[in-house]
Amino acid sequence: MLNILEITEKMAPNQKINYDRILKKMIEEWENAAVKPTILLHSCCAPCSTYTLEYLTSYADVTIYFANSNIHPRSEYKRREIVQQEFVAAFNQQTGNQVKFLAAPYEPNQFIQMVQEKGLTESPEGGKRCASCFQMRLDIVAEKAQELGYDYFGSALTLSPKKDSQLINSIGIDIQKFYQTNYLPSDFKKNNGYKRSIELCKEYDIYRQCYCGCLFAAKQQGVDLKEINQAAQGFLKEKGKAEQLKKSQLEVE
Repeated sequence: MLNILEITEKMAPNQKINYDRILKKMIEEWENAAVKPTILLHSCCAPCSTYTLEYLTSYADVTIYFANSNIHPRSEYKRREIVQQEFVAAFNQQTGNQVKFLAAPYEPNQFIQMVQEKGLTESPEGGKRCASCFQMRLDIVAEKAQELGYDYFGSALTLSPKKDSQLINSIGIDIQKFYQTNYLPSDFKKNNGYKRSIELCKEYDIYRQCYCGCLFAAKQQGVDLKEINQAAQGFLKEKGKAEQLKKSQLEVE
């Protein structure tokens, strides 16, 4: 499979990299070789995976990997995990694709410990704490991609206009050096990707959160975490009732 370094090493040292253009070149190479690679794609939430899946599934077999121990509180994490899984199922049903879904263990203490040890609790949004968070999550995805034999690992994070795609891609390129898998470059917000994601959220009636999920960022932004927890708990309660009703109906049949 084509490695991004095969492309970037031919570029001028100080040239700004257009990761969207590089991804298109890689896709062109896949098509010329008549191959459909496997991609383990990190997703932080269903909204970020919408356009990303619509785009990538035309060229590759994609598995969504929900690996986001930075999300707080636990109820909100669970809500986003369920919404993500339900979107994958709905997307498959509507498009005929066979996107798979995996979820990593929820281990918030590891994220909090990392932030505290590096002294990043007061770091501004978009700063060093975010960079460390990206690195932690991409490393988890690369490790899982290697374990399961995926051709590529990547992230849907580059869909968000609030996330630094240059930074995310540079971290991913560095991480791939330690694993037997290739990093998938991207800038999914390009080509009206973010706009399309909003349209797809409306089409699939997807919950869109008001903060990235990080406890420290939420506090800095004045997010009412008690209100978030109550809403998430209400969602989980209703979801539990629906599942119980479905189970009862199946037992009757």
